[in-house]
This record gives sequence, structure tokens and C-alpha cells, in this order.
Amino acid sequence: MKENVFDVLMYLFENYMDEGAEFQPDQEALTHELTQAGFHRGEIRKAFSWLDGLSSLREDNAGKPAKPASVSIRHYTPEEQERLDEDCRGYLHFMEASGVIDPATREVIIDRLLALETDDITLDQIKWVMLLVLFNQPRQEYAYHMLEDMVFDEMQGHLH
Repeated sequence: MKENVFDVLMYLFENYMDEGAEFQPDQEALTHELTQAGFHRGEIRKAFSWLDGLSSLREDNAGKPAKPASVSIRHYTPEEQERLDEDCRGYLHFMEASGVIDPATREVIIDRLLALETDDITLDQIKWVMLLVLFNQPRQEYAYHMLEDMVFDEMQGHLH
């Protein structure tokens, strides 16, 4: 079984999202649970590091007033263009233009996507990373629930 950081993050999100954004489990016990679930310790450490990075970004943005949407255009670096294909960049733009995310949140999402250490970032990964980011950002509850409804409605459509 080939797990990666994203798989560990999804497991944590699916099993602990009801605990709230301030959930602070015992890392050793959680590592034990994750290894029992079949994840490798290296990927578990990377997932914890990924979450620490998200937490740091959250703390950096705490207390800053929400900025109104900008009319500027986001230019992607060559690395970002390589890792985020046109569909991925288009989806981020769509979500921003729709008001689901703001420019600051978009930047956190891009940062966390690049931190996944995977060459091929998929649209599904973007949606889940967006959920993780919005779930952990202050004042983003409405956007989180909008995206959650969209993602789970799409999943229901795939199940039928």
C-alpha cells in the first residue's frame, strides 16, 4: 500500500474534523493509531509537519483584518505552474472569483499544496486542502461550509 502525506491528512480530517480546529491530540498516541491504520512513520511525521506549517500560517494571519477582494491577477511561478496544472489554477481562480476564498486564503492553499511533496496535484487534492485550510482559518466558517457542501455533493454524484 503506497500512502503519502495527503492520505494521512485525509485520514486525520475524516476521523477528527468533528473535534474542531483547536483539537490538540497527544502526538505519540496519534502516531501509534496511524501506524496501526497502516501508515508509515515517515509519512506521519511529514503530515504532522504539514499541519504545523498550516498552524504557523494561521497564527501569522491571526489578528489581521480580512482584506477585501482584489482585482489584481495572481502570476504563478514556474514551479507552481509545473505542479498546479491549468485546471488546478483555474479552479483556484474560480473559487476566489466566486467569493469562497480570498487572496490571503488562496496563498495559504497554494503554500500547503506545494508542501504536499507530490509531483501531480489533482483537483480533488486541491478541494480537500482547501477544506483543511478553511477549517483551520478564523472567520472562514461560511466559506468552509460552502466548499464542504460542494465537495460532498460532487462525491455523492460519483457514487450514483
